[in-house]
Amino acid sequence: MWFKRDLRVNDHEALVEAAKRGPTVALYIYEPELYEAPDFDPSHLEFVNECLRELQANLRALGSELFLEVGEAVSILESIHQRFGIGALHSHQETGGTLSFQRDLRVKDWASSNGIPWHEYRQHGVTRGLRDRDGWAARWTSLMKAPPLAPPPYIESAEVELRSTVLPLRDLELQPRNRSVFQRGGEQKAGSLLHSFLQERGERYQKEMSSPNTNIEACSRLSPHFAYGSISMRTVYHATEERRLELKARRAEKIPIGPDWLRSLSSFSKRLRWHCHFIQKLESQPSIEFENIARAYDGLRENDFSQARFQAWCEGRTGYPMVDACMRSLVATGWVGFRMRAMLMSFASYHLWLHWRPTSVFLARQFIDFEPGIHYSQAQMQSGTTGINTVRIYSPTKQVHDHDPKGAFIRSWVPELAGVPDEHIAEPHLMGGLTQRQSGCIIGKDYPAPLVEHKEAVREARSKIYSVRSTAAAREEAQRVYQKHGSRRRPARRANKRKAS
Repeated sequence: MWFKRDLRVNDHEALVEAAKRGPTVALYIYEPELYEAPDFDPSHLEFVNECLRELQANLRALGSELFLEVGEAVSILESIHQRFGIGALHSHQETGGTLSFQRDLRVKDWASSNGIPWHEYRQHGVTRGLRDRDGWAARWTSLMKAPPLAPPPYIESAEVELRSTVLPLRDLELQPRNRSVFQRGGEQKAGSLLHSFLQERGERYQKEMSSPNTNIEACSRLSPHFAYGSISMRTVYHATEERRLELKARRAEKIPIGPDWLRSLSSFSKRLRWHCHFIQKLESQPSIEFENIARAYDGLRENDFSQARFQAWCEGRTGYPMVDACMRSLVATGWVGFRMRAMLMSFASYHLWLHWRPTSVFLARQFIDFEPGIHYSQAQMQSGTTGINTVRIYSPTKQVHDHDPKGAFIRSWVPELAGVPDEHIAEPHLMGGLTQRQSGCIIGKDYPAPLVEHKEAVREARSKIYSVRSTAAAREEAQRVYQKHGSRRRPARRANKRKAS
């Protein structure tokens, strides 16, 4: 049983099937080649290690042991096979970056050449070998509606002599980051978050998930647990549906349930499907980690990259308070809400006209919940290179007025602006000289002037994007992209026609 990004015992089909076959080796491989990837950060592995410690305890309670080896996957598997013999390999399918994809191809060749069957199981709603998106949503729903699997009642552990120690980062020659981490790994923590979200925190999810002042509590915060598999999508789907039905029943009995619960749970449920929808894009087109989804946009930004602008964006000193506060918060904690993520990417791609690849790699290292399929798909969507999504350029000033008008979040992460009056917190560069001195914030000295002027930058960005988007070649390619990646349900007329035939 080869654990990868599925660090749990509940609803784990690969583990259940492996345990049925006889003596089992539960294996996790620390893979140095993955740690050398540009989008890897040691904080990712810190979260993984927390999951591994709990996984090890849970497996021991089932009679098994978790073995942990360090090295290249094929070499590790070959060594185990030579020493003890491998009858079959079980794992979940993984949709990761190019390195894990290439590793899986090597493992497939190795297993085939050694006559070892490799059984791979679907972990969530991503489908391999998909030709188009017709019927995708129905297949996703069908998979989610199946009941979650209980852990095996007992796992017979094979008698092998392998390492059984969860390794600290320093033993892997990695340097831990000093972050104020509030996201902890492990199946128990995931379950506690799910419970508190569905019973308490999630009531105002729909209304409060966008504001950085409220989204830490209002959002589920399950994203890193999805990314590393310490809870399954199906488990969360069923728990959400059960809670929704419970609340509807209470409402039917005239028991007050709160006006926002059902809308919030509906919104959350949609995002569960969106999670798999975006990962499906990377599964169907692995090149989007590096290349524009719509190749008509090649050359749009490649020759205009400004290292100075990029560095200012990374350090949270663009002169736009909401952008800078979000970036500093993200770097310090490893998390920021979805709307602010979109704003950070949009600002880099449109206002600063930076290519999405370097900016997305930097953000990947910051996100504890880095999920390659979602991350690179979203990076391109917020950069206008998918060819099919609406060009959405966020106004950093409007985000302040909408989500932090009193500047509480901004001041907590940009202390230079602590004394700036509320009416200037969105655009401190518009303060007069006297107000700057009175507030203790001299623009250009204590806090930078804006790197670019908003209206001018947006006007130029729109002109460049639409100069490509309006061409016949781009429109033709958009049809191809939509057929491959577009989110849709099969039209009723076509579905009925197929049913009749």
